[in-house]
Amino acid sequence: MIHDPVAVSPWRRPATIPADLVRAPARGAVDLAVIGAGFQGLSAALQAARRGLSVQVIEAASLGEGASGLNGGQVIPGLKFDPEALVAMLGPEQGARLTEFSAGTADAVFDLISNEKLAVPHCRTGWIQAAHTETAMAAAAQRNRQWRAHGADVTLLNQAEIALLTGAKGYKGGWLDRRAGTIDPLAFVFELARLAVDQGVGIVLNQRVTSLRRDDGSWRVTMAGGGEVRAAKVLVATNAYSEALVPGLAQSLVWLHSFQIATAPLPASLDDIILPHGQAVSDSRRILIYFRKSPDNRLVLGGRGPMRVPTGPQDWQHLERALTRLYPVLQGLPIERRWFGRVAVTADFLPHLHEPQPGLLMVAGCQGRGIGLMTALGTPLADYIAGGDPRLLPLPVSPIRPIPLHRFRRVGVAARIAWFRMLDRLER
Repeated sequence: MIHDPVAVSPWRRPATIPADLVRAPARGAVDLAVIGAGFQGLSAALQAARRGLSVQVIEAASLGEGASGLNGGQVIPGLKFDPEALVAMLGPEQGARLTEFSAGTADAVFDLISNEKLAVPHCRTGWIQAAHTETAMAAAAQRNRQWRAHGADVTLLNQAEIALLTGAKGYKGGWLDRRAGTIDPLAFVFELARLAVDQGVGIVLNQRVTSLRRDDGSWRVTMAGGGEVRAAKVLVATNAYSEALVPGLAQSLVWLHSFQIATAPLPASLDDIILPHGQAVSDSRRILIYFRKSPDNRLVLGGRGPMRVPTGPQDWQHLERALTRLYPVLQGLPIERRWFGRVAVTADFLPHLHEPQPGLLMVAGCQGRGIGLMTALGTPLADYIAGGDPRLLPLPVSPIRPIPLHRFRRVGVAARIAWFRMLDRLER
């Protein structure tokens, strides 16, 4: 069994960790308590502190042990839905606002890395959505048309072009979004934490919050060890790791396991063949595969895995088969890293912003866009928490709606994944 996914991923912790991240005690009273030290929680904490608020972050584990430190490091702007679909779903005003916001989410990450000179390995040469069928190519053409109308630096790729850019077999063409790129996600988590601490944010690790209770105009945030923080406002930034802290939140999400593998470092002879320009790639299959090069020149490939915790290397075999299907030349190259993490999706595949009680906020559901989306949300969330106009939030505030028959989600999701895998195999 893989006991510590962080330890076996190719992502790296910094050589030195600020002492305040190791032994900082929780404060007694603050303007804002943030539960969860992932991209959303740390970004909002940093931006709130820059607006003059006192902030305490409380994390149940160590930094990077959740999805923020275990993902594939692909920084992709936009959402699952394209601009015209967002307008149809949310209306002209809200749809346009969310489109404009989502268009800049990758900028939020790369601008922060550049402006703050963060020690985060990164490459901004774009993201390719690879089309495995003619139907997928038609969808890519529509996506290209819509985003070009919004001024995005995007282009369609034909079969020869995608083969040249990826070196992978079996794709009809694709779509290149040059706004996107890759980072080392674990390094980014630690650098966000360092920035937040430098701004005066308190971060306490390995302390699970057990209850939230509104009392005398403020929130009592109680931890498993008996500690307590009083906060004027609370941001619950737990996403896929939401349990029973906020009634109904966990039941409004479906969590999945994202499995990943990393090869041994690629031989120099393949540098000009496999992803020579460093783009990230994910394909158009229903159960998609995504891949990239790591900073130490491994090929990292990921996709959906079993709903249960893995028990051995056999649980990653579907990814190893996908690897050699795409890159037959890698047959025999050792797989040196195998790890997994938990991600959350919503029933409508849109991120959801909730405020079930005054001063209690949460955003959940990334759908594969978590690095850019959750980092960029830090600014509007901090503005709102500091007293801003809710009409300026990029997401509408919506009630928490538990998914019907949520207790059977694992069985249902597993069956759906199996069905989609079969359709993907049959589709041409």
